[in-house]
Amino acid sequence: MIIIGEKVNGAIPKTGKAIAEHDEDYIKYLVKAQSEVGVNYLDCCASVQDGELETLEWLIGLIQGESDTPICIDSPSPQACIDAIKFCKRPGIINSVSMEGDKIDTVFPVIADTDWKCVALLCDDKGLPRTAEARIDVLKRTMARAEEFGIAQDRLFIDPLVETLGANPDSYRIFADTCIKAKELYPDIHITSGLSNISFGLPVRKVINMAFLALAMDAGMDSAIV
Repeated sequence: MIIIGEKVNGAIPKTGKAIAEHDEDYIKYLVKAQSEVGVNYLDCCASVQDGELETLEWLIGLIQGESDTPICIDSPSPQACIDAIKFCKRPGIINSVSMEGDKIDTVFPVIADTDWKCVALLCDDKGLPRTAEARIDVLKRTMARAEEFGIAQDRLFIDPLVETLGANPDSYRIFADTCIKAKELYPDIHITSGLSNISFGLPVRKVINMAFLALAMDAGMDSAIV
């Protein structure tokens, strides 16, 4: 499993507070704790309304001061992601693109001839597809664009977008069916997910997350943001 450590993310309340207060010690603690357990990448998400690029530069500097683990630059803004590449000492992952708007056209040309990898969400301008078949259609269009730019399958981390079971009891089945078909079509791609999304709003989340991880791995998921 390729593990992307999720803790340096301003959307997490305690981390968001540390970012707002420029609490370097707490950010360094998160970096060290995740690195010591052997994560493959360290997610870095500012999750701020103003000054995102400056915050990413600060966070990336702190991460690289504590760890050699490559960084997963995480932002809903593809421009912020590619602008933050220059702060990184080594290639990591861009998180993320999708078939929404011009996200792929913003990111793929920049990373095409590099060793940077990329998370690709299986959604488009219509939103989150409701069936596995519709998500596979988005995947096919995404892979066609990747081929245009010469981006190899194994540089892409496909995220089928798991929904919480509380909102959609069929969430796992849709996710699993998407994973299985995706690996049949593109055997060299990676499949990832925000693992804990499956249990959002539910009790005993840790147990649900553990069960989902095992089932998702059986369906072909080989990476997780945890």
